Amino acid sequence: MGSIYTCKECAANLNLNTLHLYPQDFYFEADNKGTLSFSSVDSTKFKFEKEDKFRPFIETINYWGIQRKRTKIKCNSCGVLLGYVYDDGPPLTDSPGQLHFGPSQVIPRAPRYRFKTKAIQITSET
Repeated sequence: MGSIYTCKECAANLNLNTLHLYPQDFYFEADNKGTLSFSSVDSTKFKFEKEDKFRPFIETINYWGIQRKRTKIKCNSCGVLLGYVYDDGPPLTDSPGQLHFGPSQVIPRAPRYRFKTKAIQITSET
C-alpha cells in the first residue's frame, strides 16, 4: 500500500514512488521542513529550470552562501512550481572529504528532489 502524489493545481499524477522517499528525520544541509524529499523521480512528469542567483541566502547554519545554484521542479502539465533539486543528498563516494575534513560540496553528492507539501496532493492507494 503506497501513496499517490498529484499536483494540487491541475491534479496530474506526478508518478512519485514511495520507495524513493527519504525519511522525515533524514538530515540534509538545506533542511527538510514542510517538504518531502525523493532520491529519484520520473523526469517525463516535470520541467526542470536552472536558477542561478547572486544574492545572500541562509537556510540553515550549515547551508548558506552568496550564490545560489539550484534547479526548479515544475509540473509538466500546468507549469506550477513544485519544489527544487538540491545537491545535498547522500555522498556518491566513500571519500572522507577534502583534507579529511568530512563531507563537503567538494564530494559529489546525489541529487535530492525536494517537493513542497503545499504544492502536492497526497492520497492513499486502496
